[in-house]
Amino acid sequence: MISRIARMSLVAFISAAIGIAPISVMAADPAPAPAAASPAAVPTDKSAEKKAKKTAKKEKRQRRSPK
Repeated sequence: MISRIARMSLVAFISAAIGIAPISVMAADPAPAPAAASPAAVPTDKSAEKKAKKTAKKEKRQRRSPK
């Protein structure tokens, strides 16, 4: 028969293995790295949108007031 100490140590080992498993998967996963790079691209998209809006406004002004 397995003693209480052996049983508790086995349970502790299994619990630790289950607890550590997701951490090792997150450390090996390369997917979060590109996600961190995407916020750097966002300001350029916003600036491009602003420029597009400005040019659209200028075009509307030119259409409204012919010289």
